[in-house]
Amino acid sequence: MKALLIGDDPDLRAHLRVALGNVQRRTGEGWEFIEESNGLRGIAAAWRERPQLVVTDEIVSGAGGFAVAKDLRGQMEPFPGAVIIVLARVQDAWLADWAGADAWVTRPIDPFALADTVVSLVGPREATGAPAT
Repeated sequence: MKALLIGDDPDLRAHLRVALGNVQRRTGEGWEFIEESNGLRGIAAAWRERPQLVVTDEIVSGAGGFAVAKDLRGQMEPFPGAVIIVLARVQDAWLADWAGADAWVTRPIDPFALADTVVSLVGPREATGAPAT
């Protein structure tokens, strides 16, 4: 699975990589990480790479996390992956909803809560019951 991590702070991106390791342990699926420190480059990378997951800091140079989510969700054909915004304060949750994010987490990031959220959004899908071909 691919995950795009967008944030100015390299420590935040490192923390997100560690937290997403919890998802890998639960699902058995590994991650390929793409990282951007600028929101505009992050938007371009999301459209180019089509990751299953985008995690963006709410405050990032170029375009903030809300602008990233709004761009990815506001197109005629919305971005197909999940979008999570890292918030500095819970009071901004309504902005994450307004921007079209699938979920949000607050700082400090609880890696287990983030993993729960990611598994619910992009974890293994249940079998459809369709016959094998």
